[in-house]
Amino acid sequence: MSTKSDRLQGKKIAFLTANEGVERVELERPWEAVKAAGATPELLAPKEGTVQSFDHLDKSSTFPVTKTTTSARAEDYDAVVLPGGVANPDQLRMDDAALELVRQLHAAGKPIGVICHGPWTLVEAALVRDRTLTSWPSLQTDIRNAGGNWVDKELVIDDGLVSSRKPDDLDAFCEAIVERFADERPAHQGAS
Repeated sequence: MSTKSDRLQGKKIAFLTANEGVERVELERPWEAVKAAGATPELLAPKEGTVQSFDHLDKSSTFPVTKTTTSARAEDYDAVVLPGGVANPDQLRMDDAALELVRQLHAAGKPIGVICHGPWTLVEAALVRDRTLTSWPSLQTDIRNAGGNWVDKELVIDDGLVSSRKPDDLDAFCEAIVERFADERPAHQGAS
């Protein structure tokens, strides 16, 4: 995004990651996009301290954790972004507090942006059934086995769920999450 806007002014966006293994660009670019649109992003992780990002398999930058998954409350956020990186969601899906937070955000109708390997967290939280989404291709069997409809597209928007496959899709992904997060309608009616 080349110019600052206020489309997300007053909104707080959770970026949910493990403390290690997030793909740097999949954290940084969406973070910058929502911030440029006026939102306040917060980095949530299982442990206090920092999040160690990676550029593929190489360690990259670290980012300060805003809150732990056990101290974060779903009602404090307007949306959530689940970046990828292979190790990140694999660890995150083992964190009960992270899974419960995602379930509560979903039940409240808050939109979710997810990219690359990020859907593993949604699979573990049982939130892909009857949803159409995309991801890194190696997740397609997991998504289908969890009742989701996996498609190979740059960007998929299924109500409040915005998904993309990989870093090459970040331009479309960032634009779509800002647009969807700016929408005042609830993403859905919530869990029944």
